[in-house]
Amino acid sequence: MSYIMVDIESDGPIPGDYSMISFGAVIINESLDKTFYGQIKPISDNYIEEALQVSGFSREETLSFDDPETVMLNFETWIKENSKGRPFFISDNNGFDWMFICWYFHHFIKRNPFGHSSQNLGSMYKGLVSDTFQNFKHLRQTKHTHHPVDDAKGNAEALLHMKKEMGLKIPTK
Repeated sequence: MSYIMVDIESDGPIPGDYSMISFGAVIINESLDKTFYGQIKPISDNYIEEALQVSGFSREETLSFDDPETVMLNFETWIKENSKGRPFFISDNNGFDWMFICWYFHHFIKRNPFGHSSQNLGSMYKGLVSDTFQNFKHLRQTKHTHHPVDDAKGNAEALLHMKKEMGLKIPTK
C-alpha cells in the first residue's frame, strides 16, 4: 500500500459550482521524490476572487489551464505508476481536498483510484499526542506557500516526522 499526500487549490468552497484549479501530490517515502502537479481549467463561471487569490493565479490565467479529464487521467496514471498496492489518500484537510479530488475523478473519468475513503493528517497527529487541541503544522520543513506540491510535501514531512520520531506505524515503501 502507498500513502499519497494531496493538497488542492480552488476558486470556491465546493466542487461543481466552483472549480479546483490546481493540486499537488507526493508519494510518502523517505525521499519524497515522486510528485505530481496538475493545473485545471475552470468548469464553472462561478468563482470567489478571494479564494482564487490564495493560489496566486488570476481568473484569466486559469482559463488557459488543462482540460479536467486529461489532468485526472494523467493523475490516475501517475498513481498507478508510482504507488505499490492500494493507494491511500491523505491530506491536511481531507474534508476539503478529498471532496474535490473524489468529485473530479468520478465526474470526469467515472472512477476514483483511491476508492471511497481518505485520511486526515491533523486527526492522526491529534490521536498520536492524545490531544484534540494540538496541531501538527510545526513539524513541516517545507514552507507552506499555497503551491500545492510545496504544501503536500510539507505535510508529508510532518507525517514522516510522526513516524520516525513519534512512533506512528505507517508504511512508507
